[in-house]
Amino acid sequence: MKVRVLSVGTKMPAWVQEGIAQYEKRMQGDLDFSLIEIPMAKRNKNSNIDQCIQRESDALLAAIPSNDYVVALDVGGKSFSTESLAQKIVKFRQEGDNLSLLVGGPDGLGASCLARSNERWSLSALTFPHPLVRVVITEQFYRAISIINGHPYHRS
Repeated sequence: MKVRVLSVGTKMPAWVQEGIAQYEKRMQGDLDFSLIEIPMAKRNKNSNIDQCIQRESDALLAAIPSNDYVVALDVGGKSFSTESLAQKIVKFRQEGDNLSLLVGGPDGLGASCLARSNERWSLSALTFPHPLVRVVITEQFYRAISIINGHPYHRS
């Protein structure tokens, strides 16, 4: 099973890159996990934000393999536990699905990304900075894999 996190923004701080690399390394052999960075649309004081969101959304949609199951990370999406995520991974594996998760830029995901998604997930009702979302989602996938494998990393 392949899991791709398609995230708007490049040039993340070292702590973000190191955190993601640590959890990706731990998942090797259990999950084909990758992060794909989509450049953020250039903004200035005269920018039309809706046009910027649309350009980012177009780039995100172009990067999704055609047969992937698509999840939009959205504050209005469904929240669930890590144990539920583990169950979803088992189901995706059984059905042979690959997964693309969409993470918008500072102004969120466009309507076209939300329309393309099969589901919307929320990490929390809190608002997180986008670099932190990358680390959190990577850690949660590692934690879910740990649950599936009976590894003691996750404690209930």
